[in-house]
Formats: sequence, structure tokens, C-alpha cells
Amino acid sequence: MFRSKLLVLLLSVEGNCSLKTAIANKVMALEVTQILLNAQSVDGSVRKHAEESLKQFQEQNLSGFLLSLSGELASDEKPVDSRKLAGLILKNALDAKEQHRKFELIQRWLSLDVGVKTQIKTCLLQTLASPIQEARSTASQVIAKVAGIELPQKQWPELIGSLLSNIHQVPVHVKQATLETLGYLCEEVSPDAVEQDQVNKILTAVVQGMNSSEASNDVRLAATRSLYNALGFAQANFTNDMERDYIMRVVCEATLSPEVKIRQAAFECLVSISSSYYEKLAPYMQDIFNITAKAVREDEEPVALQAIEFWSSICDEEIDVLEEYGGDFTTAVSDVPCFYFIKQALPALVPMLLETLLKQEEDQDQDEGAWNLAMAGGTCLGLVARTVGNDIVPLVMPFIEENITKPDWRQREGATYAFGSILEGPSPNQLTPLVNVALNFMLTALTKDPNNHVKDTTAWTLGRIFEFLHGSTMETPIITPANCQQIITVLLQSMKDAPNVAEKACGALYFLAQGFEDVGPSSPLTPYFQEIVQSLLTVTHREDAGESRLRTAAYETLNEVVRCSTDETVPMVLQLVPVIMMELHQTLEEQKLSSDEREKQNELQGLLCGCLQVIIQKLGASDPTRYAFMQYADQIMNQFLRVFACRSATVHEEAMLAIGALAYATGPDFAKYMPDFYKYLEMGLQNFEEYQVCAVTVGVVGDICRALEEKVLPWCDGIMTQLLKDLSSNQLHRSVKPPIFSCFGDISLAIGENFEKYLMYAMPMLQSAAELSSHTSGADDEMIEYTNLLRNGILEAYSGIFQGFKNSPKTQLLIPYAPHILQFLDLIYMEKDMDEVVMKTAIGVLGDLADTLGSNAGSLIQQSLSSKDFLNECLSSDDHLIKESAEWAKLAISRAISV
Repeated sequence: MFRSKLLVLLLSVEGNCSLKTAIANKVMALEVTQILLNAQSVDGSVRKHAEESLKQFQEQNLSGFLLSLSGELASDEKPVDSRKLAGLILKNALDAKEQHRKFELIQRWLSLDVGVKTQIKTCLLQTLASPIQEARSTASQVIAKVAGIELPQKQWPELIGSLLSNIHQVPVHVKQATLETLGYLCEEVSPDAVEQDQVNKILTAVVQGMNSSEASNDVRLAATRSLYNALGFAQANFTNDMERDYIMRVVCEATLSPEVKIRQAAFECLVSISSSYYEKLAPYMQDIFNITAKAVREDEEPVALQAIEFWSSICDEEIDVLEEYGGDFTTAVSDVPCFYFIKQALPALVPMLLETLLKQEEDQDQDEGAWNLAMAGGTCLGLVARTVGNDIVPLVMPFIEENITKPDWRQREGATYAFGSILEGPSPNQLTPLVNVALNFMLTALTKDPNNHVKDTTAWTLGRIFEFLHGSTMETPIITPANCQQIITVLLQSMKDAPNVAEKACGALYFLAQGFEDVGPSSPLTPYFQEIVQSLLTVTHREDAGESRLRTAAYETLNEVVRCSTDETVPMVLQLVPVIMMELHQTLEEQKLSSDEREKQNELQGLLCGCLQVIIQKLGASDPTRYAFMQYADQIMNQFLRVFACRSATVHEEAMLAIGALAYATGPDFAKYMPDFYKYLEMGLQNFEEYQVCAVTVGVVGDICRALEEKVLPWCDGIMTQLLKDLSSNQLHRSVKPPIFSCFGDISLAIGENFEKYLMYAMPMLQSAAELSSHTSGADDEMIEYTNLLRNGILEAYSGIFQGFKNSPKTQLLIPYAPHILQFLDLIYMEKDMDEVVMKTAIGVLGDLADTLGSNAGSLIQQSLSSKDFLNECLSSDDHLIKESAEWAKLAISRAISV
């Protein structure tokens, strides 16, 4: 204790700062074990003091701090708890979830003294030989984090060699820890940072460690888990038949290990192989089927679940391929990269999956996170139905017919689950006759079956029937004037059942309403509208509405019923406004809440704001209803402002969206709300942490611009300043940047030539983003998708700016930017990877540029490398929106050239 007091004393002494720091750091290093233990103390004040000491040590002497931690982790004389925490702090000093923070930590590590880093790395490698498992495992993770930083920089080249030399060490635990490290390393490092020669050596070591000749189960388990992470490195090896055969043989052998964890890890490898190397699987499928079938029928649940997951993964692969090729195989079949594994396995696979449906757990419907054999089997069966379509129906119907009326609830529930699972995939023509026979039976089961599970699954299946087989596009309607009333009566009755059943009944009603969305001026639901709305509001007030997501489901269904309603029910929707406002008002009156109660209050406010948003959109859609609604606008806005004053991120988002709808509905009148609302708008734009809130707020700025037009001008300086700050920040999630660019276009459209003062800031931002987004060679699908979003945002900005300045004497201000914009259009045309949305916006921008700049643009467009080709390509597009934009652009260009 004396040392701790000395430490505090030293840290508070005035005077020679560097001497004070040096002494303090020395003491810290001596004390680090005790401080680490104190940081885990049950006594809050001891813990807080220790955390502050650690923070201080890190800030004042990072090298000494990291060295102390690595020394602590490496020392077998130290307590396990202090070693584990030392390793954890080390790991967190190298990595973070937020990209900007991660980048800072990487730079910080790279700038450390080389000697210090070498010492730390030596300590970490030394820890792999520790007899203490927790210390070894923690060191494995930290080594991988360091490797993730250094290997891409061509640093620490000796690491993989020294790890591989460990594999031949005598102590089993060293071998185990080294294999674990190699696994983590493959997870952290990108495959292109490791030479193929080293990849081969890693894979050899890992696969040998998995071999059945390996005596230690710990080593086999570590090796099998490492292979899971190393599979991404194995592309070259999987193209070599001999190497692939060897890897597959060892994985399949490991699925038969006497040790359950090894079997599970081996099946996880098979699942990963099925998605990464689908096209290489044909020679192994018969063996894999036998192995998985045996596991599903006989093995322990964690293993059986992975065995089913293998087939779900194969379905995912085949669904993706079949969707990409549109199911019409006009292409030569050999060119379609689908091996039809599911179709071939169908006669044996479906019976295996149907057996799993009878292995339910008693309480699975009450537990939200439940996942068991029956649920996995049903999910897989659903994927199989989507993969093979009609072929599944004759294989499943006998099982349903045999079990649906059995006295054992498991058989009734399994049969119902099987029916619900195959409703997406087969054609409506194949399913409709079966559903017409089953519907009456299911409505009776939902009210009369004595078992909760059966009712739960029946309500879910009804929801699936309405989702996939009911709607204006269906040839044969399932819901007719003869059965509509019975269906609604049963569903409303089921909303009074146990929460899990009531929640599924809400879901069924949701899809029932959705299917009547485009039925014309009169909906079959109209006569029941009042009763449905009343029943849903009653559900939201149930004492147990917090269970099974019931309250949320009821509000979501209410929103859908309102959204899909027709003009006939507008007076009833209008009556709903004061009801929902009253509910929101009550949540605002509650004071002195515990954190748990506050969370529930925030959730309820979010649901109510969401409901008001849908009502506002419905009533704001036509002039007569908008006029009737306006009597409530002031009160509603006032309530939204009070919700903001509660300052909760989730509510912020819902209330913000609702305000966007209100701005659209109220139009120029929204200006009167801006003085009170602006500070919350700014707060939303500054919310980097919850970037979805920021994105929603950016969208609302667009809504307000469209509503207020020039009246938004007084607020534009503040809004533009904040948007430019957002774009410059490396803390803001990249997904928010495209909508910000679009927002520039909205602002310019609203304020016209008044946008002049922002050009000098906005245009360079747009130009640098345009340059970034025009080079995508070598990018993955996710990056290409983001690039297209970014391009579209940039183009929408340009479009809004040109249209905003049209017919203004200040259009000449835009001429200097035209060559760059045309160059951007050339570049993205040449890249050949823009999607239809970007294509439409891009050809629109070409038209806007010609339309606004007139003769000033004519010669520039004629000099452009690809404008002509791009225009012709769009004119011959199958997409009528692209074609329409191109025709308009052609007209604008010909006018500009002829001037």
C-alpha cells in the first residue's frame, strides 16, 4: 500500500516534470501486477483508482506501459488474472471497432521504437510456451493483432517461420498454442500479405495437426479451428486436385473424431468450404451426404446443427446462382455454374430434414434466441424449397398428411412447420389448391388446438400463406368474400392468446393487409377496419405486450393496415391521430424512471412516432385529407420536439423520420417550426456515433428543402457548415457520405442561385470524391456497391446544382466546373461497372449540364471522349426510365450544340 501512496504523491508533486514522470513510471512498472488486480476489484473505488493509474501510465509513457504489460503476460510467476488483463489491454492498444480509431492505433504502433516492439514481440512468443492456458490463448490473439499491422508493411518477416518451428516442439501445449496463433493470424491478415510458399507451410502444419494420428485432442481441436480461418488462404491449394483431396479427407475424418468439439469444428470447416469452394465439391458430395446424415440422426445437437448448416449453405450458393441467371437457362447449361447438388440429393435429403422437425423443445417458442434441430431443419427445408421449387411438394405432402391430425402435438406442429416452410419457392399454381384445402383446417387449429406450439406455428404458416400466395398479382385468390370474415375473426381472436401466438397472428394480419394494397378504391378489409385497429390498440396495452416482441408487432401491423388502407377509411385514420398523440403525450409525462423503464419508454416513443409517421404520410398524400389533417400539425410538432428533449438516439431517429413526413405534408407552412426545431436538426447532423441517426437527419434536410424551397435560406449556412464538417470527418461512417452529397443538390434546388456562396466549398469536395469513385479496378462487390452509391450521390448533387442555377444570370459561375464533370462521366462510363441507378442519374446530369449552360456546354460535350457512346447506349436501354432520361438529354444537347 505504501507504494501506491507514494505513487499518488509523486504524481501530484509540482516541480521537475520529467523526473517526476520517470519516477512515477518506474513505480508503475513495479506496481503493474497490483494495479491490474485492483482494476478487477469488486470495490468500485479501488477499481476506478486502478483504471486511472493505468490510463495515466499509458498516456505518460506508452513504450514503458506496453513493455510492462507484455512482461506481465509472459511471466509465469504472476497471477493468472493480472496476466489475462495485461493481454487484453495490449490487444485493445492495437485494435478498435471504429475505423478511425483503428487507424490511429495502427499508426501509433508503427511509430514505436523498433527495440521496444522487438522486446514486446519476444515476450509474446515466449508466452506461447507458458503452462497456463489462458496466458497462451491471450498471447495468441495479441500476436495475431501485431501481425495484422506488421505483415502488410513487410515487417516481422520471421514470425511465420518461428511459429512453424514451434510445431515440432515436444511439449503438446506449445504445439496447441502455436496452431491457435496461426488460426488467429489467418483471421487478422489478408491473404495477399502472406507469400504462397508460407501459406503452403501454414496449411501443411494445420492439416497435419488435424490428422487422426495426432495423439492430443487439444492439438487436433486447435488445428481444426485454425483451418476454419485458414481456408480463405487456400485458393491455390483447392485448385490442385491432390492437395484438395488431402484437405477434404482430413476434414471428413475429423467429423468422425471421438471428441465432440473436434467434430463440431470439422463440420464448421465443411460449411465454410461449401460457400468458398462450392464449384470444387462434386467428387465429395456422396461422402459428405453420408457423414452429415449420420450426424443429423445420431450426433449431439451442436454437431448435428452444423451438419444441417452445410446443406443450408449449399442452398444459399445455388439460390444465388439461379437468381443471378434469372432461372431462364437460355445460356448453355454448361455455362451456368450450378451443380444442382440439392436436386440430386432431394430424395434422401428431404426425409432427413423432415425427421428433424419432430425434435422440438418444450419451450422453444418462449425463448427468442432459441435455435435447435427442429428449427434448423425447418429453415433448411425452406431453403431447399426455394432451390428446387415444385419438386419438393410431392416429397413433403405425405409427411404433412400423415402427421397433421396425430394426437401427439410434436407431429401436428412438425407437419404444420413443414407446410409453412415450403410456401416460398414452388409456383402458386402448385400450392394454391393445397392451401385452399388446408386453410379451413388451419383456422380451426389456430383457435381450437390445445397446444401453444401448434398454434404458434399455425399462425406463422398463415402469415407465410398471405405473404407468398395472396395479392393482386395472383391468378387464383386464396382470400374470397366467403372466407375473409372468418380469417379476420380468427386472427383477431388469436391476438388475445399467449404473447408468442398473438405476435404471429399480428404478423399474419400484416401480410393480409399488405396483399390488399393495390386492390383499387375499395378493399375487402374496409368493413373490418375499425375493429382491426381497435384490436391492435388493445394488444399494445396488454400487460404482457413486452414479451415475444408483441407490442412492436402490433404497432408494425397497425402501420401496415393504415398504409394499405383506401380512401374509404380516411375518416377513421384521421380519428387515430388524437389517439396516438395521447399515447405519446402519456409517455412524455412519466418522470423519475429507472434506466430499465427509460429504455422501455424510449422504445414505446419510437413505436408511436413511427405510427404517426405512417399516418402523416397517408393523410398528406392528397389535398382534401391533408387539409383535414392540418388541424393537428402544431400539436404533433410540439410533441416531436418534446420527444427530442428526452434525448434518446432511437427516439431521435423515429421522431426525425416523422418530422420529414410532416415537412412533406405541411409544405411551406413548415417554416414556422424551424426556429424551435433547428437545434435538433443540427444535433442529428453532429451525431457521428449513431451514424444511422445522422443519415436519417440528412434525409430530413432534403425533405425540408423540398417543403420550404427558398424559405429554407436562413438555415442554410448552419446546415451547409455541418454537412461540410461531416464530409471532412474520418469518424463518420462512410455510408452517410453519399446522402450528404445528394443533399447538396436538394439545397441548391431549393435556394437556386443563392447556392453561389457554397460553390467554392462544395465543388472541390465533389471533385475529390468523384476522383476517388472513378477508379474501382480490383474492388470487391461490396466496394463496387458503395462506389455506385457514392457516384449517385455526387451526380445527384451536380444535377441539383445545375437545375438550381438554370435561367439565372449566375450560370456562368458553373462553366469552370463543366470539364471536370464531363471527365467524371467519361471515367465512370469507361469503368463499365455502374448500375442502372447511376446510369440514369449520369445521363440526367449530361442533360442538365447542356440544359443549364447552353452554348457554353455544346463544344465541351462534343469534345468529350464518350458522351456520344454513353448517350446511344442509354437510348437503346431496356430500362424505360434510363431511356426517358436519355431522350431528354439528347434534346438538351442538340439545343446546346445548335445555339
